[in-house]
Amino acid sequence: MDYTVIQPNYEIRANARRQLNGVWGEMAFTFFVYFLIFLPANTIITLDSLHDDYPAIPSFPVLAPVLQIAVFLVSGPFVLGFCGYFMRRVRGEEIHLSDIFEGFNRFWRSFLLMFLTNLLTGLWMLLLIVPGIVKALAYSMAFYIMRDNPDIEALDAIDKSQVMMKGHKGQLLLLELSFIGWGLLSLLTLGIGFLWLYPYISLSMANFYENLKQSQEKAAASPAPALPA
Repeated sequence: MDYTVIQPNYEIRANARRQLNGVWGEMAFTFFVYFLIFLPANTIITLDSLHDDYPAIPSFPVLAPVLQIAVFLVSGPFVLGFCGYFMRRVRGEEIHLSDIFEGFNRFWRSFLLMFLTNLLTGLWMLLLIVPGIVKALAYSMAFYIMRDNPDIEALDAIDKSQVMMKGHKGQLLLLELSFIGWGLLSLLTLGIGFLWLYPYISLSMANFYENLKQSQEKAAASPAPALPA
């Protein structure tokens, strides 16, 4: 796929499927490990939230809030790690399960980026749902940008993402919506199918970013047309 030219969504998905050849099972296992890491915390949090409606279910009034904070603290580093994991595949590099932990090398930057994107999106959602969705799409490339620019500050990554996504938010929304059918089919497998669906979605998003990045870099490097004399 020619990344220097904006590609339609069906080409982005097709390229993701090609990149999944030979590693789909490996990537599904990576998501399974990620699921297992959070399983104890999510189980306790869920049980505690159900206690008021179902008193027979045990309550964890101290542990559950602590775990909620812990999950939020590590969510940014994990998102950054997964961005790097899938970008490696897009760029033809080797991938390893340990790659999903690389975001912890930039713990505070990635945590702050997650905090700010959630905060800003939430504030826009308070106004209206549609502006919130638009802003979420505008911020969607921030973690990829941080992965490619290790020293960038969180707000700068958000700003660069908004610039990058100008004129492309609609395409990304349609790309995300195109996976709804696959999601419904995955539900029929009691959720097991999501272990294979998530790599497909994530690689498609990584391809979307790489396509935007390379096409915009090419446009910036192209000489400006000469003005008529």
